[in-house]
Amino acid sequence: MSASVKSSPLGLTVLTLLHYRPLHPYGIQRLLKQWGKEQVVNVGQRTGLYRTIERLQAGGLIAVRQTERDQQYPERTVYEVTDEGRTATREWLEQMLAVPKAEFPLFPAALSNMLMLSPDEVAPILERRAGRLAAQRADMEAQLAEAPTGLPRITLIENEYLLAVLGAEERWLRGVIGELRDGSLTWSPEMLTAFQEASEPGAAGA
Repeated sequence: MSASVKSSPLGLTVLTLLHYRPLHPYGIQRLLKQWGKEQVVNVGQRTGLYRTIERLQAGGLIAVRQTERDQQYPERTVYEVTDEGRTATREWLEQMLAVPKAEFPLFPAALSNMLMLSPDEVAPILERRAGRLAAQRADMEAQLAEAPTGLPRITLIENEYLLAVLGAEERWLRGVIGELRDGSLTWSPEMLTAFQEASEPGAAGA
C-alpha cells in the first residue's frame, strides 16, 4: 500500500508525529511549530498540511481514530498511524537518509545563468545574499543557545545540519565575492563569445 503514496518531507513528519500519539490537524500543526520543524518542512500553508493528511489517509497510511466535539471549537478529526503507515515511515526515512536526491534548488540555477550580468553587477547582489545568510545563521545560533539545558542532541540534529550548510555557503560566497572584487573571477560578452566560437565543431581547423 505504501508504494502508492509518494514520500515527502511533510508526509514523513506527519507520520512521525502520529507515532507518538493520535492527533488532529491543528495539534499536528502546533507540534510542528513547537518542535521547530518549520525549519525543514513547508508548513506555511495549512491547506498543504490538510492535503498531505488526505493523501496519507487515501493511501491507508493513517486512519481516523475518532471525532472530537467541543463547544469552544469546531469538530476535529483525530488521526492515528496504521501498520502500513509504520512500515512506510521506516521505508521513507531510510530512503531519505541514505540516498541523495537531485532537488534542483533555485540558487545553483541562478548561478548557472549569472553570466547574463557583469561581474560588477553580480558582486553587490551576492553580498546581499551573504548578509541574509549571516542573519539566518545568527538567528539559528540564538535558537540553539536558548534550547533547554540537557536537551538530547538528536532533537536538534536538523538545526545542526542547517547551521553547517549555512556556514559553508556563506564562507564559499564570501570567497566568490572576494574574487569578483579583485578581478580573479571575471567574464565579458567578448570572452564568452570567443569561447563559444572556439568550442564549435570544426573551429580548430578553420
